[in-house]
Amino acid sequence: MLDQPIVMLDFETTGLSPQQGDRITEVAALRIVGGEIVDRYVSLVNCGVRIPSFITGLTGITQAMVDNAPPVDEVVPQLLDFIGTDALSAHNASFDEKFLRAEAGQLDLTPRHASLVCSLKLSRRVFPELSSYKLGDLSRSLGIRFRSAAHRAEADAEVTAQVLIHIGQHLRKTYGFAQVDTELLVSVNKLAAAKVPQFLKKRSEQ
Repeated sequence: MLDQPIVMLDFETTGLSPQQGDRITEVAALRIVGGEIVDRYVSLVNCGVRIPSFITGLTGITQAMVDNAPPVDEVVPQLLDFIGTDALSAHNASFDEKFLRAEAGQLDLTPRHASLVCSLKLSRRVFPELSSYKLGDLSRSLGIRFRSAAHRAEADAEVTAQVLIHIGQHLRKTYGFAQVDTELLVSVNKLAAAKVPQFLKKRSEQ
């Protein structure tokens, strides 16, 4: 139900901050066209770092798995080529984008995505009545199921893609939008939650 291509991105990482030396361990990028996932890029990543035990406990990604994975200087250029100039989305998008820019920067590369859409912010604004917007809680509230273990990049990206598609369907049904494009989603992202219903109603009447 989204009228322009958008790539849903999810990283698994060794920690929370690339500025503190944390690196990516797995990536999934899923291209959504017309409300369906039509293409994907998924890979473990060898960044030459040690995997903290708590990360293995959370994700199931072991040191041996990343040691045998493709190197970061192979994965990141392929990922950037996959994304191209399409819009980019993620759940808590600033987190994934900062890792994307940090890993690309280490290779003297620059991401080219057209815009950034945060499904976490969107969900808070479009469904303000929900009690939690963590991906697991949010997906349960919307009736979206994980097909495999959470905290792996592809599973999380799959569910987040379905959340974004659900938001697009909701906007069409509730406000009568003929088209749900990335510019609309970016605009909603930037608004205070209280202003969203009036904005959407006015926008749909244009």
